Amino acid sequence: MVQPQAEAVGHGAITIVNAMATGKGAAVGINLWTKARVTLTNEPGSFEARNLADQTESTQLIEVTARHVLNKLGYARRFGAIVETQSNIPIAVGLKSSSAAANAVSLACVKALGKRARDLQVIRLGVEGSLKAGVTLTGAYDDACACYLGGVVVTDNSQMRIIKRFKPKGRLRVLIHVPNRKKYTRDIDPAPFRGIRLIIQVAHREAVRGNYWNALTLNGLAYSNVFHYDTTVSIDALNAGALAAGLSGKGPAVAAVVPDTLTENVRSAWRRLKGVVLETNFNFRKATVRRVTA
Repeated sequence: MVQPQAEAVGHGAITIVNAMATGKGAAVGINLWTKARVTLTNEPGSFEARNLADQTESTQLIEVTARHVLNKLGYARRFGAIVETQSNIPIAVGLKSSSAAANAVSLACVKALGKRARDLQVIRLGVEGSLKAGVTLTGAYDDACACYLGGVVVTDNSQMRIIKRFKPKGRLRVLIHVPNRKKYTRDIDPAPFRGIRLIIQVAHREAVRGNYWNALTLNGLAYSNVFHYDTTVSIDALNAGALAAGLSGKGPAVAAVVPDTLTENVRSAWRRLKGVVLETNFNFRKATVRRVTA
């Protein structure tokens, strides 16, 4: 008997406004990806998870998300699941690897079950799974929406509500400096966020008005100060011609939005840095199902 199986792919994102300080955020999708394959089994309550990209990382998120989706849709007493993910998104650097994985697993689970669900329902299932797994402080609804829907998404995370969506125009590239270190949500002390709350409120209002590149830079500088990151990386990118530059999420990755004619200028400005520089485009495609086997 063929076991029901589905594969789905979602994308990464970079921060425009980090919701940790206010509960309201914004992010923009980028063309990095995470794939998830979910195979249903006839062993209710049994969940096996594998991160094929990095077997040293925890698989708690993808296991908890799959378990949550089956339970929420009323199939927990009928099926277990084998969940496998593959990704080119660096983990624990602020590039939304958790949101991308939760989206892909959630969508693959829904399709493996042969169910239909609206995009925002699938996103909510993934956000709920992320909260259960403890990989987010705010639910990361902004990140999840940007990863799943693409483009710029401005949200109220506390209400799980999309406020505005935008599609950036122009011939732009995204350069991302990824240092040789990681930062996990579990290690974050939220107390210092009170000190930047007013600044982040201003950044969020700018994003709502469509001034999202200004918001990205302002947000990045504020959170870099809280997390004690060197802002020189962002400043150097801006001086080299970037339209915006700032810390993505909890970092330590820094993202710069750059006119495509100036990418080499920014690369040159970052040449002294340790780590790697990724170059990608914005993503405007929704998360998609690659294959379903009934």
